[in-house]
Amino acid sequence: MLLLASAALGTWDLAQTRHTILRVYPILGHVRFLMESIRPEIRQYFIESNIEAAPFDRETRDMVYERAKGTKDDEPFGTERDVNTVGHEFLCHSLRARFADDVDPRVRLGGPDCSQPYDIALLNVSAMSFGALSANAIQALSAGAARGGFAHDTGEGGISPYHLRGGGDLIWEIGSGYFGCRDSEGRFDPAAFTEKARMPAVKAVSVKISQGAKPGLGGRLPGAKVSQEIAATRGVPLGQTVVSPPAHSAFGTPIEFMEFIATLRSLSGGKPVGFKLCVGARTEFLSICKGILTTGIAPDFVIVNGAEGGTGSAPKEFEDHVGMPLTEGLMLVHNALVGTGLRDRVKIGASGKVASGVDIVSRICQGADFTLSARAMMFAVGCIQALKCNTNRCPTGVATQDPARAGALDIADKTTRVFNFQRATVASSAQIVASMGLNGFHELSPAALNRRTAGGGTQTYAEIYDWVMPGGLLEAPPRSWLSDWIEASADEFR
Repeated sequence: MLLLASAALGTWDLAQTRHTILRVYPILGHVRFLMESIRPEIRQYFIESNIEAAPFDRETRDMVYERAKGTKDDEPFGTERDVNTVGHEFLCHSLRARFADDVDPRVRLGGPDCSQPYDIALLNVSAMSFGALSANAIQALSAGAARGGFAHDTGEGGISPYHLRGGGDLIWEIGSGYFGCRDSEGRFDPAAFTEKARMPAVKAVSVKISQGAKPGLGGRLPGAKVSQEIAATRGVPLGQTVVSPPAHSAFGTPIEFMEFIATLRSLSGGKPVGFKLCVGARTEFLSICKGILTTGIAPDFVIVNGAEGGTGSAPKEFEDHVGMPLTEGLMLVHNALVGTGLRDRVKIGASGKVASGVDIVSRICQGADFTLSARAMMFAVGCIQALKCNTNRCPTGVATQDPARAGALDIADKTTRVFNFQRATVASSAQIVASMGLNGFHELSPAALNRRTAGGGTQTYAEIYDWVMPGGLLEAPPRSWLSDWIEASADEFR
């Protein structure tokens, strides 16, 4: 029987025309495809070191797992990282070090035009839609957020029953597809928006301009994935492919954008409204600043997403080469708001590879007020970085709609792990700040973050980068900003 099967396989290999390697090496050629299929697992479990894997190394993933489980996450025998390599970053402790006395600091979202401000945690769940993640994963994230008192960004896929069932505070993200608040033509529907935005669970609204994984592209959800639940959540036809356009139809200029934000704030009953973007051209963000100055309407917050990507799948070229990395984008947004005198009105969130207390502290040094995490939160609910998010074959039931795989994810257990991870990570960041001899996160500055530079020296972020003075763009723009500031316009995105 085995010989007959082998003969049949060999005959098929010789006759087929798709794979040359099988025609040249019938039967044996299949070994090559087998080894290729298990290469990621072989590398992850037997070859790579604790600090070399990407996007997240093993050491970082283990730290998240241990904090999520509530087990000890200390490491023996010193760091495995080369602290002398160019680009290594570190924070300086102080002889005035102390124990942290506030391990759950809050940041208020809500400017003068906001009647329902929201005090957001330092670390929150970043945007992940129902559909990209399973129902059980969404519910565990939301329930963990409810237990820990932090926020859960819905992602652009809308507010699902599982977001609400978990009971967490929601940041409702609205993308160019206006899912959950769209009419039959895919345009923004004020009535549908008002109904959902005024739900008690919705604490803030975020307009998604672009995202790190695929800046300049809209999303695409194949019709096969548009189940009855997803269709109802997004407000789209059952079983039909849904494509989000690259840009919004509700506005086309910076002035119109600010007017749209004011409309959302009014329709929501005065809740905080902001926007999320992966930064592209500096001129365009300065155009937004000029739109704020022209209209007098300011967003309550800006969430900066890094081009490092995230949970959303995207073309390889976009993941690798399009959009501004988080560090540069975050500092640009901070400097632009400082230079236009708007920084006190607009809070900044940083979203991109935040997994540790050091990540939180570093992003605040670079200009953020609070942070959000997607992939680390996925680790907390069981993700093993199998890199199969776009195949519907996630082995842990996190990023799949397969009922058997998703059903294996235990909501109660993962709820506790999300809660544990967030609490331990924020507490770690608070202790780092206390060990630096500071009285709180508000005392962090670019001067606190150090980077190893070429030649073996170190410089702080205050020394490496230029920082705009308050109101500097309005009074005397620095030469490095002058041409972009002149070109920026409130009447169009340039």
